Amino acid sequence: MNKSHIYALLLLLAAPFLSIAQNTTKIAPKREFRGVWIASVTNIDWPSKPGLSADQQKQELIGILEQHKKNGMNAIMLQIRPTADALYAKSRELWSHWLTGTQGIAPAPGYDPLEFAIKEAHIRGMELHAWFNPYRATMSAGAITSPEHITKKRPELFYTYGGQKLFDPGLPEVRAYILQVILDVVKEYDIDGVHFDDYFYPYRIEGQRINDAATFAKYPNGFTNIDDWRRNNVNILIKTVNDSVHYYKKYMKFGVSPFGIWRNFREDTLGSKTNGLSNYGELYADSRKWIKEGWVDYINPQIYFTFGRSAAPFGVLLDWWGNNTYGRHLYIGQAAYLVRVPTKVDPTWMKLNEIPNQIRYMRENNRVQGSVFFSSKSLSTNAKSLADSLRNDLYKYPALPPQMPWLDDVVPNVPQNFTADALEDGVNLKWEKPLKAADGETASGYVIYRFEEGEKINVLNPKNILNISFRDFTFYVDTNAEKGKRYNYLITALDRLKNESEPSGPVGVQAK
Repeated sequence: MNKSHIYALLLLLAAPFLSIAQNTTKIAPKREFRGVWIASVTNIDWPSKPGLSADQQKQELIGILEQHKKNGMNAIMLQIRPTADALYAKSRELWSHWLTGTQGIAPAPGYDPLEFAIKEAHIRGMELHAWFNPYRATMSAGAITSPEHITKKRPELFYTYGGQKLFDPGLPEVRAYILQVILDVVKEYDIDGVHFDDYFYPYRIEGQRINDAATFAKYPNGFTNIDDWRRNNVNILIKTVNDSVHYYKKYMKFGVSPFGIWRNFREDTLGSKTNGLSNYGELYADSRKWIKEGWVDYINPQIYFTFGRSAAPFGVLLDWWGNNTYGRHLYIGQAAYLVRVPTKVDPTWMKLNEIPNQIRYMRENNRVQGSVFFSSKSLSTNAKSLADSLRNDLYKYPALPPQMPWLDDVVPNVPQNFTADALEDGVNLKWEKPLKAADGETASGYVIYRFEEGEKINVLNPKNILNISFRDFTFYVDTNAEKGKRYNYLITALDRLKNESEPSGPVGVQAK
């Protein structure tokens, strides 16, 4: 048999499987983390400028969230503490000048930006992770800070590097202070997660050194090597935050978004086959250890490189992280801000299919649960083509965040007394909360499914999801039902960690 006959036979034998594979890949997963960073520092994303009125800020944020919902997102990383300051009311730190224009000046009475953001995100089926910069206290040498700012009141807690004032991580008092700042938010707000980005010890600047020799001498903690000591200081903070967050709220997620390279293979045979700046050596952030020890619920490495970046190829880094998840979640930080931004180092960013192909590659790796895009504004400016791909293809159907069984694997009970009534304003759906599950939870949200008459009932297929809400409302109006058409509706309950109940029995109705 010649080669062409063999090839034809192989195609015939493979045809049924090819069909299944193609059908599977066309439907996005029902569980996938789809996040976006909303940065407040230097007014990158929100608010668009300092000093906007409360109503202007609210309208801006609603517009941003609406866009992200349309793009298929289900998680927001909102920067609430950019420079030892606050975009929330219940804080021991001063109001941020990125919010009001002057550090320490409060916005309109009764307006709490974080509380508002949580409510609006949850209504739209999006988690809200509070993004903290643990160590940064000013952005520049010329930063105007209030006399009441901690850098003025407690200057001994900081060192200056690159013109910025940074908390000294080696001081036990600093670690205790940062922990309390975070726990204020954990205790007082209905956030879904605590999130750190990549700023630990500062990125190196030639000719400058970190001025912490005196701290090392005073609090050596048994270390003789200052590099190991610095890594341990960060480790202590990560572990303490993890333990404390889960002590107060078991369902609270804690995650970190480090720089994309842990260590290079030439530095450590456990590292990736890359050649670039490393978390471990230059930022004193042992990010692999955090996930190996179970000190984070998710790791979100910023793989801001293309497949063709020779020093650090996207695929090489993703595969390395996939082999180092230790059972925790892996979300990939993706560089929406680089789309269509030509650079000599990596001209590949001019190709509009780069990030869509990265998402497809991630979905082929079952150790990757999703991604987070930097940053929000990019998806409506330079990366608008990416937003179109998400909305019309890759994120066309809604998705639930992936489950975290190590925190909670108890499934909620089914919502009760589900009804559907066809009225002039649409199909009115009503139900009652489920009975308490074994862990005492009822429901923190719901998923509504809609099927056309005769369509096979299948809640595993996300195309049948009509609405996801992370609020405990017990009604919904389907305003998109076609008049005269018959539909079947089902509903499931979600708990805080998005475990999903069995569906209620289908309720049929003809739309008016």
